[in-house]
Amino acid sequence: QVQVVESGGGSVQPGGSLRLSCTASGSIFVINVMGWYRQAPGKERELVASIRSGGSTNYADSVKGRFTISRDNAKNTVYLQMNSLKPEDTAVYYCNIHYEIFTSWGQGTQVTVSS
Repeated sequence: QVQVVESGGGSVQPGGSLRLSCTASGSIFVINVMGWYRQAPGKERELVASIRSGGSTNYADSVKGRFTISRDNAKNTVYLQMNSLKPEDTAVYYCNIHYEIFTSWGQGTQVTVSS
């Protein structure tokens, strides 16, 4: 059984920073892709950023230049450094992993950007 656990959410003022972490544990040999998605109230879940095992990354246009995704393959952990946060970044952030033919989600962590 695979578990995916996020941490690092919280409340911050506009312009502030937060760092999210996500660790996967269980029977996993190689995680091909690790990513962060978010879902704001009344909106669909959307991809924020993803990173492949080789290090190539993909970002949503709305976060390019502000967010940075990274991963530690030895720890099965992915990070999302979020800088210059805006109120429109407020959402529940979910970690997602693709391994073998499977995909797993974390439970989500709330990020609130408000003055």
